[in-house]
Amino acid sequence: MINFDYLKDLNSAQKEAVVNTEGPVLVVAGAGSGKTKVLTSRIAHIIKNKKAFPNQILSVTFTNKAAKEMHFRVSKILKSEATGLSWLGTFHSICAKILRRHAKAAGLNSNFTILDTDDQIRLIKNICKSENIDSKKLSPKLILSIIDKWKNKGWFPNDVILKKKDIFDKIILPVYKIYQQKLIDLNCCDFGDLILHCVNILEKNEDICEIYKKNFKYILVDEYQDTNFIQSKWLNIVAKSNKNICCVGDDDQSIYSWRGAEIKNFLEFDQIYENTKVIRLEENYRSTQNILSVASELISNNKKRVGKTLRTNLDEGDLIKLNCYRNGKEEAIGLSDEIEKSLRKHFSLNNITILVRAIFQTREFEERFLKIGLPYRIIGGTKFYERAEIKDCIAYLRLVYQEKDDLAFERIVNNPKRSIGESTIKLMHDYAKRNSLSLVFASKKLIELNKIKPKAKIGLSNFLNFLNKWKNDYKIKNIYHVKLLQIILDESGYSLMLKNKKDLENENRLENIKELLSAMKEFDNLESFLEHVSLATSIDQDWDGQKINLMTMHASKGLEFDVIFLPGWEEGLFPHQKSLEEKGEKALEEERRLAYVGITRAKKKVYISFSMNRFYQGDWIDSMASRFVEELPEKYIEKNIFSDEYENSEEDFDFNQDFEIEEGTRSPGWLRYQKRIK
Repeated sequence: MINFDYLKDLNSAQKEAVVNTEGPVLVVAGAGSGKTKVLTSRIAHIIKNKKAFPNQILSVTFTNKAAKEMHFRVSKILKSEATGLSWLGTFHSICAKILRRHAKAAGLNSNFTILDTDDQIRLIKNICKSENIDSKKLSPKLILSIIDKWKNKGWFPNDVILKKKDIFDKIILPVYKIYQQKLIDLNCCDFGDLILHCVNILEKNEDICEIYKKNFKYILVDEYQDTNFIQSKWLNIVAKSNKNICCVGDDDQSIYSWRGAEIKNFLEFDQIYENTKVIRLEENYRSTQNILSVASELISNNKKRVGKTLRTNLDEGDLIKLNCYRNGKEEAIGLSDEIEKSLRKHFSLNNITILVRAIFQTREFEERFLKIGLPYRIIGGTKFYERAEIKDCIAYLRLVYQEKDDLAFERIVNNPKRSIGESTIKLMHDYAKRNSLSLVFASKKLIELNKIKPKAKIGLSNFLNFLNKWKNDYKIKNIYHVKLLQIILDESGYSLMLKNKKDLENENRLENIKELLSAMKEFDNLESFLEHVSLATSIDQDWDGQKINLMTMHASKGLEFDVIFLPGWEEGLFPHQKSLEEKGEKALEEERRLAYVGITRAKKKVYISFSMNRFYQGDWIDSMASRFVEELPEKYIEKNIFSDEYENSEEDFDFNQDFEIEEGTRSPGWLRYQKRIK
C-alpha cells in the first residue's frame, strides 16, 4: 500500500507538478511558491510508485546547500528508501563524478585535481610570464574570465570563434591553448572543465553516453533559469532517450547573465522539448499581498518572460514605503533610525536586511551602525577554504595525493622558509618546461645534476624526502587523512612557524587549522575531502547573535527576511549604468528582475529609498530617481521625503507635485525634481 501523505500539504498546482512524471515538464515557480517542496515530493513520488530506483534519478542543483536540503527533505518522506540518491548534487559535483569514471577519455587520470580560482590565476600568470605578456596591461583575472566564458559556450581552444572587435581575444586565445594543455599535463581541471570534458566525452563516446541516457530515467533540475549553454547542452544529451525531464525555475529571477546564465534556455524550453507541459506555481507562502502586487506590476514591464501572477492567502499587509533623502549619509541615518525606533521592537535583527546593488553602498551603513552600536554582518566575507593557512594545508595534501600538482608544489615548497628563492624556483620551472616534467621530478633531477645552490639544495632535498615519506604514509601505511595532515604540519615545520609568532593573527590561524582538522573528520578519505574543498560553493557565515544583514541583491537570491530595505534606487546605480551601456535593453530587463528578487525577499515590510546626492568614487554626484521607482504602482506605495528631523526644513518640497508621473512620457515630474536639486 503506497502512502501518499506527502501529497496532502500540496496545493493543486504543486500536486500537478509532482504527479505528472512522464515527458518534459516546465514548472514556472514564482518567488516563495514552494518549488523545493515540489522537487522533493516529485522525487518521493517517483520512488514510492516504483517508477525508478533512487540511483536512476538525476537531480541537479546549483549549490551544495540546496542539494543537502533536498536530500534531507526526501529522506524525511522516504526514510531509508532515500539512501540511494547518488545522483543528487550540483552540476559540477555530478560531472566530476562522471569525469572521474571516464577520465582517460579526456586525457586525464582519475585522481585529477580540481583547481580553485587562486591556482588558476597563478597558472595564467606563469604562462603570461613565459609568453612575455604584460599582466599589468592584460590582467590574469580578465584572461581567466574570457576563458571561462568560452568554456561556458562549450568551446575548447580550437572551437573559439574570434570577432574583429574583440582585440584582446586574439592575445588570449594562444594563452588558452597553453593553459588547457598545461591542465592536462598537470592532471588538473578547472570548474569549467568538469562540464566541458563531460559533454565532450558523451558526444564522442556513444557507448559511455548510452550508459547515462539509459540510467537516468527521470531528470529534475532546480533553478533552471540560471543554466548556461554548456549546462543546458549536457542536460539535453542525458535526457535524449527518456525525455522525462522536469525543469523548475522562475524566469523573473534570472539575474546571473554575468556568470554566463542564459534566460533563453528557460524561455525556449518548450521549443527544445515537444509536448512540454507548463505548470505555474503562483501561490506565494512568503509575502503579503501588497508586496506581491508591487513586485508583479514592476516585473510586468519586462517583455521577455513566460508570465505569471503571484497571489497569497496572507493579509494585504503594510504599504511599501518609498523614501527620498538628501544624500547617502542621511539615507543611512534614516534607515538606522527606523530600525532603532520602530522595527527593533517587533523583529529580530537577524530578520532585517539591507540589500544593495553595489557593494560600495554598505560603507555608509557600516559607519552609521558602528557609531550608534547596531550590530551587523556583511554576508559574503572570506570563505573558510580561501584563508591562507587553510590553502597551505590543502596544498600539502594535494601534493601528497598527486605529485604532478605543480601549483600546490609552488605554494608550499618554501612555506615555511627553506632557503628556496625565486631564482631556484625559476630554474625548476625552466627545466620542467624544457623536459616536459612536473616540478617535483624537475627538482629531483636538478639535485642529481648538482645544479642548485648548496643552501637551497639542502632545503629542497629535505622537503622532497619528507614528501616521499608522507606519500608512503598515505599510500602504503594507509594513515588516516586527519592524522596525515597533523604529521605533515609537524614534520614540515608549519605548526612551529605559527607557534613561534606570538600574535593574535597566528593564534587565529592555529584555531582555523584545528577547525580544518575537525572538518576533515566528516569525510571517509582524503580524496572525498579534497573533492569537497574544490566543489564548495556556499559561504560559511556566523549567524550567532542578533545582527542586521547587509548584502548585495545578487547574494540574497533564495533567502527570505521579515524586513527588507532597498536603498540607492537611482539612475546609474540601479539600473546600473555599466550594464545598460554594455547590453542595453537586455541588461535593463535583468536589472528589473533584480529589483523583483529584492522586493520578493520580504515577508512583511519593504522600504525602498533613493537620495538626491551620493558620494561616489571621491566625488559628490547629483542623483536622479531610478526609472523603476516610476514603475511602482501608487496605490500600494506610501511616499515620504527626508527623515522626520527635516520635516520643518526651510527647503520645503512638494513631494506629490514633483513626483507626479505623466502618462506616456519620460516623467517631466522627475526633470522638475532634478532641476530643483541643482
